[in-house]
Amino acid sequence: MQLTKFTDYALRVLLFLAQNQDKRITIDEISNHYHVSRNHLMKIVHSLSVAGFIHSSRGRNGGLSLGMAASSITVADVILHTEKNMDLVECFESGSTCMLESDCALRHVLHRAQDSFIEVLSLFSLADILERQNRLAAKSTNIIKIPLQ
Repeated sequence: MQLTKFTDYALRVLLFLAQNQDKRITIDEISNHYHVSRNHLMKIVHSLSVAGFIHSSRGRNGGLSLGMAASSITVADVILHTEKNMDLVECFESGSTCMLESDCALRHVLHRAQDSFIEVLSLFSLADILERQNRLAAKSTNIIKIPLQ
């Protein structure tokens, strides 16, 4: 399974907004920061706004902000919203044409793996990700750098 760029960018947008909760952010700022197409971000922002993950306002003092606390948005929430098809194999879909479906022992294992994937992602909120990111950044600045001679 591979997550789409749409999902990747949606997570980035939300993390950027969570990092900058003290101000309104524009799509252009996010586009410049991540070097992602403004038009692509507009579609993502619209989707996240409709779902309530972000608040969007137009005008001179407009911009984007989180629509709820960073601690209440899990990675699983975002992925389940943005990924249209999480099925690992065809037999997970309704109307499957798999000839092995009735005898397949693999289906159960793959279902469990997919459920576990979502369960683990449900344990981590945007706030958790930012906290980890800040710890890693602090750790990397505390490293003593010895000049090469």
